[in-house]
Amino acid sequence: MINLGEYNTLEILRDTEPGLFLGDGAEGEVLLPNRYVPEVFEIGDKIDVFVYLDNEERPVATTDKPYVKNRDFALLRCNQVTKFGAFLDWGLVKELFCPFKEQAFKMKAGGWYLVHCYLDYETERLVASSKTNRFLDNKELTVAQFDEVDLIVSHPSELGMNVIVNKIHLGLVFKDDIYKDISVGDRLKGIVKKVRHDNKLDISLNQIGYRNIEPNAEFVLNELKDNSGFIPLHDKSSPEAIKEQLQMSKKNFKKAIGSLYKDRLITIESDGIRLV
Repeated sequence: MINLGEYNTLEILRDTEPGLFLGDGAEGEVLLPNRYVPEVFEIGDKIDVFVYLDNEERPVATTDKPYVKNRDFALLRCNQVTKFGAFLDWGLVKELFCPFKEQAFKMKAGGWYLVHCYLDYETERLVASSKTNRFLDNKELTVAQFDEVDLIVSHPSELGMNVIVNKIHLGLVFKDDIYKDISVGDRLKGIVKKVRHDNKLDISLNQIGYRNIEPNAEFVLNELKDNSGFIPLHDKSSPEAIKEQLQMSKKNFKKAIGSLYKDRLITIESDGIRLV
């Protein structure tokens, strides 16, 4: 079966004037237009292609790689808005359509929006939606406390920043746990800090507890090496100064330099820390 909005490995069946016809070994066929045909090929070769609908709503293959595929999230630029909806640049010749009803806020040309790409079974077309929360579900969690997870920054709230967890769940990074600049659409690694009784997920961008000491200590050590063995920060430095230079909390910084001092890798001086 040839899957729309997905990468497919297909067999070259025949060479025609408009391009190559590819098949999946069953009854499905799709055209790979001449602009994407490789310089060297043989009938029977296998080729990896992305399949979507062209301007005539016919399945077509391409060797271009879109910025998003079916059931995935991405930050896309709006190229134009018409009376039908918004059209987004997703890296292919035909733009990705986002109907007005799928816009969390009215899109404007030139704006960037985090969207979910999905197959609309009523129209059998790939479309985008910026109402990303409706594609997330926390009823049955697939993660647990202290698990490392993949994050996509979703949208800000009064408490911090909402994030998409493993492309399945919704989580929240509280303001106090954000020590570096993050923007909507950023892809990050994180840790499940807490699972609440209602299955809400608290996410940390840093390791937690004793898990936090080693990576932060290594980070500070690398910063020392990159700064000629000296950083003008110590346990009496302000949280703001530490955050500005190292993008971490004062608590985590003190744990890190405590670990390095215990291992006799640094000295703590009146004006900063120094590499031994």
